[in-house]
Amino acid sequence: MIMQSERVWIAGQFLPAQLEVEKGKIVSVLEYGTKPVDVDYKEKRLVPGFIDVHTHGSYGFDTNDAEPKGLRNWMRRIPEEGVTGILPTTVTQMPEVLTAALANVAQVVEEGYEGAEILGVHFEGPYLDMEFKGAQPPEAVVAPSVEQFQMYQKAAKGLIRYITLAPEHDVDYALTHYCKETGVVVSMGHSSATYEQALMGIANGATSMTHVYNAMTPYHHRKPGMVGAALRVREVYGEVIGDGCHSDINALNNFFTAKGRDFGMLITDSLRAKHCPAGGNYELGGHEIEIGEDGLARLKGTNTIAGSTLNMNKGLKILVERALVPFDVALNACTINPARCLGVDNRKGRLVAGYDADIVVLEDNYDVSQTYCRGKEML
Repeated sequence: MIMQSERVWIAGQFLPAQLEVEKGKIVSVLEYGTKPVDVDYKEKRLVPGFIDVHTHGSYGFDTNDAEPKGLRNWMRRIPEEGVTGILPTTVTQMPEVLTAALANVAQVVEEGYEGAEILGVHFEGPYLDMEFKGAQPPEAVVAPSVEQFQMYQKAAKGLIRYITLAPEHDVDYALTHYCKETGVVVSMGHSSATYEQALMGIANGATSMTHVYNAMTPYHHRKPGMVGAALRVREVYGEVIGDGCHSDINALNNFFTAKGRDFGMLITDSLRAKHCPAGGNYELGGHEIEIGEDGLARLKGTNTIAGSTLNMNKGLKILVERALVPFDVALNACTINPARCLGVDNRKGRLVAGYDADIVVLEDNYDVSQTYCRGKEML
Protein backbone atom coordinates (compact mmCIF):
# COMPACT_ATOMS: atom_id res chain seq x y z
CA MET A 1 0.00 0.00 0.00
CA ILE A 2 1.23 3.50 -0.84
CA MET A 3 -0.29 6.70 0.52
CA GLN A 4 0.80 10.26 -0.02
CA SER A 5 0.11 13.77 1.19
CA GLU A 6 1.53 17.22 0.63
CA ARG A 7 2.04 17.38 4.40
CA VAL A 8 3.76 14.35 5.94
CA TRP A 9 5.48 14.87 9.32
CA ILE A 10 9.13 13.97 8.70
CA ALA A 11 12.13 15.10 10.75
CA GLY A 12 10.14 17.71 12.66
CA GLN A 13 8.49 19.36 9.66
CA PHE A 14 5.82 18.80 7.04
CA LEU A 15 7.08 17.58 3.65
CA PRO A 16 5.33 16.35 0.49
CA ALA A 17 5.99 12.61 0.58
CA GLN A 18 4.76 9.08 0.03
CA LEU A 19 4.67 6.31 2.64
CA GLU A 20 4.96 2.75 1.39
CA VAL A 21 3.48 0.25 3.85
CA GLU A 22 3.86 -3.54 3.88
CA LYS A 23 3.01 -6.05 6.60
CA GLY A 24 2.33 -3.37 9.18
CA LYS A 25 5.60 -1.50 8.64
CA ILE A 26 6.67 1.62 6.76
CA VAL A 27 9.09 0.05 4.29
CA SER A 28 10.08 3.24 2.48
CA VAL A 29 9.50 6.98 2.41
CA LEU A 30 9.49 8.41 -1.10
CA GLU A 31 9.32 11.81 -2.70
CA TYR A 32 5.80 12.99 -3.42
CA GLY A 33 4.50 11.62 -6.74
CA THR A 34 7.22 8.99 -7.15
CA LYS A 35 4.89 6.00 -7.52
CA PRO A 36 1.19 5.43 -8.23
CA VAL A 37 -0.68 5.63 -4.93
CA ASP A 38 -3.56 3.74 -3.36
CA VAL A 39 -4.76 6.84 -1.52
CA ASP A 40 -3.89 10.52 -1.88
CA TYR A 41 -4.64 12.58 1.22
CA LYS A 42 -3.74 15.80 -0.61
CA GLU A 43 -3.27 18.56 2.02
CA LYS A 44 -4.36 16.55 5.04
CA ARG A 45 -1.64 16.12 7.67
CA LEU A 46 -0.05 12.71 8.14
CA VAL A 47 1.47 12.43 11.62
CA PRO A 48 2.69 9.53 13.79
CA GLY A 49 0.11 7.66 15.87
CA PHE A 50 -0.58 9.02 19.35
CA ILE A 51 0.54 7.15 22.48
CA ASP A 52 -1.45 7.62 25.70
CA VAL A 53 0.53 6.38 28.72
CA HIS A 54 -2.15 7.26 31.29
CA THR A 55 -5.76 6.33 30.58
CA HIS A 56 -8.13 4.31 32.78
CA GLY A 57 -10.83 3.59 30.26
CA SER A 58 -13.45 4.71 27.77
CA TYR A 59 -16.73 3.59 26.17
CA GLY A 60 -18.10 2.55 29.57
CA PHE A 61 -15.10 0.32 30.38
CA ASP A 62 -12.48 0.72 33.12
CA THR A 63 -9.22 -1.25 33.29
CA ASN A 64 -10.16 -2.45 36.78
CA ASP A 65 -13.34 -4.05 35.40
CA ALA A 66 -11.27 -7.03 34.21
CA GLU A 67 -13.61 -7.75 31.29
CA PRO A 68 -11.96 -8.98 28.07
CA LYS A 69 -14.85 -7.77 25.89
CA GLY A 70 -14.67 -4.24 27.29
CA LEU A 71 -10.90 -4.04 26.86
CA ARG A 72 -11.08 -5.29 23.28
CA ASN A 73 -13.83 -2.82 22.42
CA TRP A 74 -11.73 0.02 23.87
CA MET A 75 -8.66 -0.92 21.84
CA ARG A 76 -10.70 -1.31 18.65
CA ARG A 77 -12.46 2.05 18.95
CA ILE A 78 -9.87 4.37 20.51
CA PRO A 79 -8.06 4.96 17.17
CA GLU A 80 -10.95 7.32 16.37
CA GLU A 81 -8.99 9.93 18.33
CA GLY A 82 -5.67 8.98 16.74
CA VAL A 83 -4.41 6.67 19.49
CA THR A 84 -2.33 3.76 18.20
CA GLY A 85 -0.43 2.85 21.38
CA ILE A 86 -1.73 2.75 24.93
CA LEU A 87 -1.06 1.81 28.54
CA PRO A 88 -4.33 0.69 30.15
CA THR A 89 -4.09 2.22 33.60
CA THR A 90 -5.26 0.77 36.90
CA VAL A 91 -6.60 2.76 39.81
CA THR A 92 -5.89 1.96 43.46
CA GLN A 93 -8.10 -0.84 44.75
CA MET A 94 -7.84 -3.99 46.85
CA PRO A 95 -5.36 -6.70 45.75
CA GLU A 96 -7.97 -9.07 44.36
CA VAL A 97 -9.34 -6.35 42.06
CA LEU A 98 -5.93 -5.27 40.82
CA THR A 99 -4.79 -8.85 40.30
CA ALA A 100 -7.86 -9.62 38.19
CA ALA A 101 -7.40 -6.40 36.17
CA LEU A 102 -3.78 -7.22 35.39
CA ALA A 103 -4.58 -10.82 34.49
CA ASN A 104 -7.31 -9.59 32.13
CA VAL A 105 -4.89 -7.38 30.20
CA ALA A 106 -2.41 -10.24 29.97
CA GLN A 107 -5.11 -12.59 28.71
CA VAL A 108 -6.28 -10.19 25.99
CA VAL A 109 -2.70 -9.58 24.84
CA GLU A 110 -2.07 -13.32 24.66
CA GLU A 111 -5.32 -14.16 22.85
CA GLY A 112 -5.22 -11.23 20.43
CA TYR A 113 -7.18 -8.06 19.75
CA GLU A 114 -7.54 -5.32 17.14
CA GLY A 115 -6.73 -1.62 17.18
CA ALA A 116 -4.38 0.36 19.38
CA GLU A 117 -1.40 -1.65 20.58
CA ILE A 118 -1.24 -2.40 24.31
CA LEU A 119 2.33 -1.41 25.12
CA GLY A 120 2.01 -2.49 28.74
CA VAL A 121 0.11 -1.52 31.87
CA HIS A 122 0.40 1.70 33.85
CA PHE A 123 0.09 0.65 37.50
CA GLU A 124 -1.16 3.81 39.25
CA GLY A 125 -1.03 3.11 42.95
CA PRO A 126 -1.67 1.68 45.46
CA TYR A 127 1.68 3.06 46.71
CA LEU A 128 0.52 6.66 47.13
CA ASP A 129 0.42 9.46 49.70
CA MET A 130 -2.84 9.89 51.61
CA GLU A 131 -2.78 13.71 51.52
CA PHE A 132 -2.33 13.79 47.75
CA LYS A 133 -4.29 10.66 46.86
CA GLY A 134 -6.82 12.75 44.93
CA ALA A 135 -9.76 10.55 43.93
CA GLN A 136 -7.84 7.32 44.61
CA PRO A 137 -9.70 5.17 47.22
CA PRO A 138 -8.04 5.79 50.62
CA GLU A 139 -8.96 2.38 51.99
CA ALA A 140 -6.71 0.69 49.42
CA VAL A 141 -3.60 2.92 49.70
CA VAL A 142 -0.63 0.97 51.13
CA ALA A 143 3.12 1.34 51.61
CA PRO A 144 5.37 0.27 48.71
CA SER A 145 6.35 -3.40 48.80
CA VAL A 146 8.67 -5.23 46.42
CA GLU A 147 7.12 -8.56 47.35
CA GLN A 148 3.58 -7.38 46.65
CA PHE A 149 4.61 -5.72 43.40
CA GLN A 150 6.23 -8.98 42.27
CA MET A 151 2.87 -10.67 42.85
CA TYR A 152 1.15 -8.06 40.69
CA GLN A 153 3.76 -8.32 37.96
CA LYS A 154 3.34 -12.10 37.93
CA ALA A 155 -0.42 -11.66 37.42
CA ALA A 156 0.33 -9.25 34.58
CA LYS A 157 2.79 -11.72 33.05
CA GLY A 158 5.41 -8.98 33.00
CA LEU A 159 3.20 -6.36 31.33
CA ILE A 160 3.50 -3.67 34.00
CA ARG A 161 5.77 -1.21 32.19
CA TYR A 162 5.11 1.98 34.17
CA ILE A 163 4.26 2.61 37.82
CA THR A 164 3.13 5.70 39.71
CA LEU A 165 4.30 5.86 43.32
CA ALA A 166 5.01 8.40 46.06
CA PRO A 167 8.82 8.30 46.48
CA GLU A 168 8.77 9.63 50.05
CA HIS A 169 7.06 6.42 51.23
CA ASP A 170 9.38 4.02 49.39
CA VAL A 171 11.74 3.08 52.23
CA ASP A 172 15.35 2.99 51.01
CA TYR A 173 13.85 3.38 47.50
CA ALA A 174 13.57 -0.41 47.43
CA LEU A 175 10.66 -0.59 44.97
CA THR A 176 12.11 2.20 42.84
CA HIS A 177 15.39 0.27 42.58
CA TYR A 178 13.60 -2.99 41.79
CA CYS A 179 11.48 -1.42 39.06
CA LYS A 180 14.46 0.34 37.53
CA GLU A 181 16.42 -2.93 37.47
CA THR A 182 13.54 -4.85 35.85
CA GLY A 183 12.70 -2.30 33.15
CA VAL A 184 9.63 -0.68 34.72
CA VAL A 185 9.41 3.11 34.36
CA VAL A 186 9.00 4.75 37.79
CA SER A 187 6.86 7.89 37.73
CA MET A 188 6.51 10.01 40.85
CA GLY A 189 3.00 11.18 41.64
CA HIS A 190 0.16 11.40 44.15
CA SER A 191 2.94 12.55 46.43
CA SER A 192 3.67 15.00 49.24
CA ALA A 193 7.39 14.94 48.44
CA THR A 194 9.40 18.10 48.85
CA TYR A 195 11.57 19.39 46.03
CA GLU A 196 14.57 17.69 47.65
CA GLN A 197 12.74 14.39 48.09
CA ALA A 198 11.70 14.48 44.44
CA LEU A 199 15.34 14.92 43.44
CA MET A 200 16.29 11.93 45.58
CA GLY A 201 13.59 9.90 43.85
CA ILE A 202 15.15 10.81 40.52
CA ALA A 203 18.63 10.02 41.83
CA ASN A 204 17.39 6.55 42.76
CA GLY A 205 15.81 5.70 39.43
CA ALA A 206 12.56 7.60 38.82
CA THR A 207 12.42 8.90 35.26
CA SER A 208 8.95 10.42 35.00
CA MET A 209 6.33 12.41 36.93
CA THR A 210 2.60 11.70 36.88
CA HIS A 211 0.07 14.36 35.75
CA VAL A 212 2.27 17.31 36.68
CA TYR A 213 0.51 20.04 38.72
CA ASN A 214 -2.15 17.58 39.91
CA ALA A 215 -1.87 15.48 43.10
CA MET A 216 1.59 16.74 44.06
CA THR A 217 3.17 19.48 46.17
CA PRO A 218 2.67 22.81 44.37
CA TYR A 219 5.24 25.36 43.28
CA HIS A 220 6.13 28.21 45.64
CA HIS A 221 9.10 30.48 45.13
CA ARG A 222 10.54 29.45 48.52
CA LYS A 223 9.31 25.84 48.40
CA PRO A 224 9.48 24.64 44.80
CA GLY A 225 7.84 21.31 45.60
CA MET A 226 7.34 18.51 43.10
CA VAL A 227 6.03 20.93 40.50
CA GLY A 228 9.27 22.86 40.84
CA ALA A 229 11.22 19.65 40.33
CA ALA A 230 9.20 18.83 37.20
CA LEU A 231 10.00 22.24 35.73
CA ARG A 232 13.62 22.35 36.86
CA VAL A 233 14.78 18.83 35.95
CA ARG A 234 14.29 18.98 32.20
CA GLU A 235 15.62 15.49 31.40
CA VAL A 236 12.90 13.77 33.44
CA TYR A 237 9.65 13.01 31.62
CA GLY A 238 6.48 14.66 32.80
CA GLU A 239 2.88 13.78 31.99
CA VAL A 240 0.38 16.60 31.73
CA ILE A 241 -3.40 16.43 31.27
CA GLY A 242 -4.08 18.75 28.35
CA ASP A 243 -7.79 19.50 28.80
CA GLY A 244 -7.27 23.09 29.99
CA CYS A 245 -9.25 22.26 33.15
CA HIS A 246 -6.91 20.11 35.23
CA SER A 247 -4.30 22.78 34.55
CA ASP A 248 -4.89 26.30 33.23
CA ILE A 249 -3.75 26.80 29.65
CA ASN A 250 -1.09 29.25 30.84
CA ALA A 251 0.26 26.59 33.21
CA LEU A 252 0.39 24.24 30.22
CA ASN A 253 2.43 26.81 28.34
CA ASN A 254 4.75 27.22 31.33
CA PHE A 255 5.23 23.45 31.54
CA PHE A 256 6.26 23.02 27.91
CA THR A 257 8.35 26.19 27.91
CA ALA A 258 10.38 24.70 30.78
CA LYS A 259 10.35 21.11 29.52
CA GLY A 260 11.19 21.74 25.87
CA ARG A 261 10.60 19.41 22.91
CA ASP A 262 11.78 16.10 24.32
CA PHE A 263 10.36 15.32 27.76
CA GLY A 264 6.74 16.46 27.99
CA MET A 265 3.98 13.86 27.50
CA LEU A 266 0.34 14.65 26.80
CA ILE A 267 -2.03 12.27 28.58
CA THR A 268 -5.80 12.04 28.85
CA ASP A 269 -6.17 10.39 32.29
CA SER A 270 -9.54 9.45 30.85
CA LEU A 271 -12.22 7.43 32.61
CA ARG A 272 -14.86 4.95 31.51
CA ALA A 273 -17.18 7.92 30.87
CA LYS A 274 -15.20 9.09 27.84
CA HIS A 275 -17.27 8.80 24.67
CA CYS A 276 -20.37 8.41 26.87
CA PRO A 277 -23.13 11.04 27.39
CA ALA A 278 -22.38 13.89 29.82
CA GLY A 279 -24.22 13.99 33.12
CA GLY A 280 -24.07 10.26 33.83
CA ASN A 281 -23.08 8.60 37.09
CA TYR A 282 -20.14 6.22 37.06
CA GLU A 283 -17.57 4.66 39.41
CA LEU A 284 -13.81 5.00 39.89
CA GLY A 285 -12.09 2.61 42.24
CA GLY A 286 -15.45 1.63 43.70
CA HIS A 287 -16.42 5.24 44.49
CA GLU A 288 -19.19 7.13 42.70
CA ILE A 289 -18.22 9.90 40.32
CA GLU A 290 -20.27 12.27 38.20
CA ILE A 291 -19.45 13.87 34.87
CA GLY A 292 -20.13 17.59 34.50
CA GLU A 293 -20.99 19.47 31.35
CA ASP A 294 -17.35 20.65 31.33
CA GLY A 295 -16.32 17.04 30.74
CA LEU A 296 -14.56 16.73 34.10
CA ALA A 297 -15.19 13.82 36.43
CA ARG A 298 -15.58 14.57 40.13
CA LEU A 299 -16.17 12.43 43.19
CA LYS A 300 -19.93 12.57 43.62
CA GLY A 301 -21.05 15.48 45.80
CA THR A 302 -17.57 17.06 45.92
CA ASN A 303 -15.27 19.29 43.88
CA THR A 304 -12.48 16.68 43.88
CA ILE A 305 -11.43 16.08 40.27
CA ALA A 306 -11.36 12.37 39.46
CA GLY A 307 -10.09 12.27 35.88
CA SER A 308 -11.06 13.50 32.44
CA THR A 309 -12.94 12.64 29.29
CA LEU A 310 -10.29 14.21 27.05
CA ASN A 311 -9.57 12.92 23.55
CA MET A 312 -5.91 12.92 22.47
CA ASN A 313 -6.56 14.82 19.24
CA LYS A 314 -8.50 17.47 21.16
CA GLY A 315 -5.69 17.68 23.70
CA LEU A 316 -3.25 18.36 20.87
CA LYS A 317 -5.53 21.12 19.62
CA ILE A 318 -5.78 22.69 23.08
CA LEU A 319 -2.01 22.72 23.47
CA VAL A 320 -1.43 24.35 20.09
CA GLU A 321 -4.42 26.62 19.63
CA ARG A 322 -5.15 27.72 23.20
CA ALA A 323 -1.98 27.18 25.23
CA LEU A 324 0.12 28.37 22.25
CA VAL A 325 2.60 25.52 22.54
CA PRO A 326 4.61 25.19 19.30
CA PHE A 327 3.20 22.46 17.08
CA ASP A 328 6.35 20.32 17.05
CA VAL A 329 6.59 20.43 20.84
CA ALA A 330 2.92 19.48 21.25
CA LEU A 331 3.09 16.70 18.66
CA ASN A 332 6.23 15.24 20.23
CA ALA A 333 4.30 15.08 23.52
CA CYS A 334 1.78 12.78 21.82
CA THR A 335 4.21 10.62 19.87
CA ILE A 336 7.98 10.26 20.16
CA ASN A 337 8.32 11.40 23.79
CA PRO A 338 6.07 8.69 25.28
CA ALA A 339 7.67 6.19 22.88
CA ARG A 340 11.12 7.14 24.16
CA CYS A 341 9.97 7.07 27.79
CA LEU A 342 8.71 3.50 27.31
CA GLY A 343 11.74 2.40 25.31
CA VAL A 344 9.80 1.65 22.11
CA ASP A 345 11.17 4.59 20.12
CA ASN A 346 12.97 2.10 17.86
CA ARG A 347 9.60 1.30 16.24
CA LYS A 348 7.05 3.89 17.43
CA GLY A 349 6.66 7.66 17.40
CA ARG A 350 8.05 8.57 13.97
CA LEU A 351 7.15 8.20 10.31
CA VAL A 352 10.40 6.49 9.36
CA ALA A 353 11.27 3.47 7.22
CA GLY A 354 11.37 0.37 9.40
CA TYR A 355 8.91 1.73 11.96
CA ASP A 356 5.40 0.46 12.65
CA ALA A 357 2.86 1.97 10.26
CA ASP A 358 1.01 3.84 13.02
CA ILE A 359 -0.31 6.85 11.12
CA VAL A 360 -2.93 9.50 11.83
CA VAL A 361 -4.59 11.50 9.07
CA LEU A 362 -5.35 14.82 10.72
CA GLU A 363 -7.66 17.53 9.46
CA ASP A 364 -6.75 21.20 9.92
CA ASN A 365 -9.35 21.39 12.71
CA TYR A 366 -7.62 18.39 14.41
CA ASP A 367 -10.42 15.96 13.61
CA VAL A 368 -9.12 12.47 12.78
CA SER A 369 -9.95 11.47 9.20
CA GLN A 370 -8.28 8.04 9.37
CA THR A 371 -5.98 6.10 11.67
CA TYR A 372 -3.71 3.22 10.69
CA CYS A 373 -2.69 0.81 13.44
CA ARG A 374 0.32 -1.14 12.17
CA GLY A 375 -0.88 -0.50 8.62
CA LYS A 376 -4.54 -1.41 9.16
CA GLU A 377 -7.29 1.15 8.55
CA MET A 378 -9.35 1.54 11.71
CA LEU A 379 -12.06 4.08 10.83
